[in-house]
Amino acid sequence: MSTDIQTPIDGFEEMGNEHIVQPAQFSQLPGVATRTTPERSIEFLYDIDLQLSVELGRAEMTVRDVMNMGIGTVIELNKLAGEPVDVLVNGIPIAHAEVVVVDDMFGVRVIDIISPQDRISSLK
Repeated sequence: MSTDIQTPIDGFEEMGNEHIVQPAQFSQLPGVATRTTPERSIEFLYDIDLQLSVELGRAEMTVRDVMNMGIGTVIELNKLAGEPVDVLVNGIPIAHAEVVVVDDMFGVRVIDIISPQDRISSLK
């Protein structure tokens, strides 16, 4: 003859024939930042290198045309002179800019930031 001995399980409280589940509680791990301070949680991303590029325009050419290119070849792009150029981060457009010259070097002046919604929709 055997007797069933029931011992209470941590996290469960018995109420008649029903069990009530209690949420688990965990202690904070040492050295792990919490998500309560967004400024602190994003700081570790600040030193990550990103590739920033500026796209003046694009052209579509055949292999024959590319192979026949030489010094002095003019490639017609799909943008008009004076039209804003695209600023890309890791190949994703994030802004529009105008080309400027600073001390004999090319640069760009940002004139428009692409909204996050437009950036996401351009990925689809």
